[in-house]
Amino acid sequence: MVSDVPVEAEDLTKRFGDVIAVEGINFSVKKGSVVGLLGGNGAGKTTTMSLLMGLVIPSAGEARIFGEDASKRSASALARINFSSPYVEMPGRLTVEENLQVYARLFGVVHAQERIAKLARDLDLESFLHRMTRTLSAGQKSRSALAKSLINEPELLLLDEPTASLDPDTADWIRTYLQDYQKNTGAAILLASHNMPEVERLCDEVLMMRGGMIVDHGAPSELITRHGRQNLEEVFLDIARKQSEVASK
Repeated sequence: MVSDVPVEAEDLTKRFGDVIAVEGINFSVKKGSVVGLLGGNGAGKTTTMSLLMGLVIPSAGEARIFGEDASKRSASALARINFSSPYVEMPGRLTVEENLQVYARLFGVVHAQERIAKLARDLDLESFLHRMTRTLSAGQKSRSALAKSLINEPELLLLDEPTASLDPDTADWIRTYLQDYQKNTGAAILLASHNMPEVERLCDEVLMMRGGMIVDHGAPSELITRHGRQNLEEVFLDIARKQSEVASK
């Protein structure tokens, strides 16, 4: 059943053999909201993202994208979302423009060349638009990946470390761009990041993961107050170190 709610997870679980990567998590991402997904390495963030994109089939529970089962990866739901990660590279033998043209066709973008030109201006890609992607710097690849994720003007944007490898000035500019995009389109964003100031700036709500479970959630200011800390980074360290202590026992 089609829904206006971009993301709904109910008792979502994923096991890889004896390893529980995600254990019975429940959350939603509402239209127009920015939700942060935080946790240390091995907390379950990447698996959760993969479940939402239908790349991994849940062992139990369900992930729904706009009301549809994410594991079925329906064309109608996929057309409304996109994803960006600097750790998932686009084909290196294609130029940035060629890559964007391919993704524009995959998403059925109307007036694709105009859309690519606008993104190139907005994200400052014009100087390397005709270079092979494999020749780009890490920062240029990050900006190109972000352009790819916006090619279809998604209603749900899944972002994994969107400002990784960017210098502070460019990273700040990208955050402003994302805020403007979200405000102007009403899109929902699910953001996985280890940059706590970035999360405090962008997110309405934060989901704190440890050991595959959501162990706390709330607005950044609420979490800081509840944990008696000065900032979100201190909250993150508390939770991540508890995971390390459990793993070492």
